[in-house]
Amino acid sequence: MTTIAPDARMAGVARTYPPRAAVVSWIFFDWAAQPYFTLITTFVFAPYFATAIAPNPAAGQSLWGFAMAAAGLAIALLSPVLGAIADASGRRKPWIAGFGTVLVLASCTLWIGKPGDHAVIPLVLTAVALASVGAEFATLFNNAMMPTLVPPERIGRLSGTGWATGYIGGIVSLIIVLGLLAANPETGRTLLGVTPLFGLDPLTRQSDRAAGPLTALWFIIFVTPMFLFTPDYPAKRPLGEALREGLSELKQSIKSLPKQKSLAAFLLANMIYTDGLVSLFAFGGIYAAGTFGWHTIQIGTFGIMLAIAGALGAWLGGKLDDRLGPKRVIAGSLLVLLLSVAAILLVDKDSVLFVKTAPPQAGAALFSSTAERAYLVLGCLIGAAGGPLQAASRTLLIHLAPKDRIAQYFGLFALTGKVTSFIGPLLIGLVTALTASQKAGMAVLVVFFVAGLGLLLRVRD
Repeated sequence: MTTIAPDARMAGVARTYPPRAAVVSWIFFDWAAQPYFTLITTFVFAPYFATAIAPNPAAGQSLWGFAMAAAGLAIALLSPVLGAIADASGRRKPWIAGFGTVLVLASCTLWIGKPGDHAVIPLVLTAVALASVGAEFATLFNNAMMPTLVPPERIGRLSGTGWATGYIGGIVSLIIVLGLLAANPETGRTLLGVTPLFGLDPLTRQSDRAAGPLTALWFIIFVTPMFLFTPDYPAKRPLGEALREGLSELKQSIKSLPKQKSLAAFLLANMIYTDGLVSLFAFGGIYAAGTFGWHTIQIGTFGIMLAIAGALGAWLGGKLDDRLGPKRVIAGSLLVLLLSVAAILLVDKDSVLFVKTAPPQAGAALFSSTAERAYLVLGCLIGAAGGPLQAASRTLLIHLAPKDRIAQYFGLFALTGKVTSFIGPLLIGLVTALTASQKAGMAVLVVFFVAGLGLLLRVRD
C-alpha cells in the first residue's frame, strides 16, 4: 500500500497506510542518527574535546557551549522556513539526503582533533556545529513523515518506538567504541580486554577521534532502508513556486498563533524545556569528566546505562502516550528531570547530599565510590525521562497542528526547540567561565525545567 495526499482525510477520502516494512525503515532513521548525539555531543567526543584538546575542562565546556549555541541559532532561524517550503513542495526525502550529507562530511572532519593541538579547535568546533545542523534538519523532515505512516491512535507508540530504537542504536555504537576501539591509555586494552581494532593508538586518542567517522558510516548504512522502502509525500510544485507559497503560508501561520492558545503555549513550553534537556545531555559527560576525572571508558559505560534507561523509558512512554495522552507524559518527565538535576548538583566526588563520602581511588573498579554510583542512578533517571519527553512532544504537536501543514509546524516546533537553544549552552558557558565552576554552570538548568512545566499546564490536548 502507499500513502495518499496529506489532505485526503480533510476531503473525506479513506486513508491508507504503507506496509510494515516502510514503518520499520522509518523507525531506523532514529537508529541511524543517534550516534551523533551519543558519541559526539555527549559521551565520547565532547568530553574528549574538553579534557584533551581544549586547554582545560572549564575552557573546553565553555568553548563547546559557544559552538552549540551558534548551531542552535542557525537551526532556529532556518527550521520554519525550510519546513514551510517542504510542505509546499511536498517531498521530504531530498531534504533528508541533503542534510544527511552535511552530517556525514562534518562528522568525518572530527578525526583531525588531536590531543593538545589547540590550532585545530576552530575547525573542530565548526565541524561539530555543522554536524549538529545536518542532524537536526534531517530529523525535522523525518518527523514530518509520521502522519502518513500509521493511524492517529498509534502515533504515540510510533514516536516512542522510534526514540527507543534510537537509544538502542546509541547503546550498540557505544559498545563498539568501548569494547573494540577505545583503549585505556595506561593498559592499551579496551573494555573487553582486547587491543583496539585497526591499530588505533590510545596515546594519540585515535579511538575518541574515530567517533566522528564511525558516526558518518553508521548513518549512511542505517538510513538507506528509509530511502528504499518508506514512501515519500508526493511532489506538489517546483521549488521556486514552493518557496513563495511556503513563505506566505508560514507568515499566515505565525499570525494565527495568538488565536491558537494551546498550540502557542505548547511551542513556548517546548522552547524552554527542550533548551534545558539539550543542554543537560550536551554537558552531562563533560560535567562527569570534570567532577570525577572520568575518561572515555567510564563515560561511555555510563552512557550505555543511561541509553538503556532511555530506551525503556521511551518505549513505556509511547504506550502511556496512547493511553494517557502526551501532555501527562511530558509533565511527568519534566518532574523527574527537575528533581534529578537538583540532586546532581548536590553530588560531588567526595560527598552526596551534603554527606561526606570516600572519593574515587586511582586504579579502583569502575564506579566504586558512593558519589559515582549516586551520579549513575540520577543519570539513569534523566535518561528514562528524556526519551518520553521528546517522543511525547512530537506526538502532542501532531495532535495540535493542522494536518496539511505538518512540516511547517514541525519547523516551528524546531524553531521553538532551537530559537533559544543557544541560551542554555551560552549561559552554562558564561557562568562556568565567570565562576570557574562546572557546578555553577549546570545549576541554570533548573530554571528551564520549572518554567517549561509551568507553561505546559496551560496547554489543552
